[in-house]
Parts: sequence; structure tokens; C-alpha cells
Amino acid sequence: MQSNDHIAQTIRLAMEQYFRDLDGETPSAIYDMVLACVEKPLIEVVLTQTQGNQTRAAELLGLNRNTLRKKMKNYDLI
Repeated sequence: MQSNDHIAQTIRLAMEQYFRDLDGETPSAIYDMVLACVEKPLIEVVLTQTQGNQTRAAELLGLNRNTLRKKMKNYDLI
């Protein structure tokens, strides 16, 4: 299985479990919830892989370095 397929399958399984766990509750703002759950660990792992090099991490993420720094600040990573 390719990495992209593996990530997609992992998210699919997690979301299916999320809906099972709702137990009749009505979900809301799912998109924002998922992004918030995924974005912080994504940034953390990429920063680890780049040994904290924010310029390189921003390149790998496809972000502007200032955008990365803003996100890092929002997640208390700096």
C-alpha cells in the first residue's frame, strides 16, 4: 500500500470510529475538528524530520515560512 493510501485509510477508519462513538449525538464542525487533530502532529513530525529547520519544514509542508510560524504559535510549538 502506498503511503498516501495508508494515510487515507487510517483517516477513513478513524472517522468511521468517530461516527460509531457519537452514539446518537449530532456532530458539528467536523472539517475543522479533523484539521485541528491532524495539523499539530503533522507539523511536529515534519519539524522533527527537519531537525527544527523551519524553512525546510515549510517547504516540505508546502507552506510559507511565516504561515508555518503562525501555526506553530497557535499550537504552542514555539
